[in-house]
Amino acid sequence: QVQLVESGGGTVQPGGSLRLSCTTSISIADIYTMVWYRQAPGKEREMVAGNTRAGTTYYADSVKGRFTISRDNAKNILSLQMDSLEIEDTAVYLCHTAYGGMKYWGQGTQVTVSS
Repeated sequence: QVQLVESGGGTVQPGGSLRLSCTTSISIADIYTMVWYRQAPGKEREMVAGNTRAGTTYYADSVKGRFTISRDNAKNILSLQMDSLEIEDTAVYLCHTAYGGMKYWGQGTQVTVSS
């Protein structure tokens, strides 16, 4: 079983930055793909960014050039650096992975972008 715990959310003005972290209960180096999702009120959950153990990264078109996903194998942390935040980025951000045939989600962290 894998536990995922997100942190780093908060309230920021448009144009600001936040860095989200997702700490894993097992060695992150053993997990092939980890993904950040987000869900805004009244909207479907959407993929934000993904990262594979091989180093491949991918992003939703809406965040390309503004968000950066990375993993720290020594600390077992998946990070999401979010810059140039927009009001439309307001959502609960969730960490997700599949491991051993099971899917896992964190509890989420709220990001609010407001002037």
